[in-house]
Amino acid sequence: MAFDLHLADRISTQLQHHSIFYEEKKMFGGLCFMVDDKMCVGIIKGELMVRIDPKITTQVLSKPGCRPMDFTKRPMKGYFYVSPDGVDSEEDLGYWIDLCLAFNPKANSSKKKKRK
Repeated sequence: MAFDLHLADRISTQLQHHSIFYEEKKMFGGLCFMVDDKMCVGIIKGELMVRIDPKITTQVLSKPGCRPMDFTKRPMKGYFYVSPDGVDSEEDLGYWIDLCLAFNPKANSSKKKKRK
């Protein structure tokens, strides 16, 4: 799996700074950071993958390097890629992580429930 290890370290540092418990999972040929058993933020190759409130789509698409996540050849609602130039500074990365963390409590979990 080829993904940006330096970006992974930067994301981990940001999440730790917020005192967030997270798990790392290898997914989509990249790395995903799970918060409360929900996909929160990740890395696919060299790009940041963010899961944010779909209501702010217009706002985030105006940010440098942001584009809809089209992993399945169709845009996924609330998911976006951010190119390396959009997360160059710690402030830029923090902006995206803050949006992900703000949306996470409202996001649906894809975790399968155990049968009784």
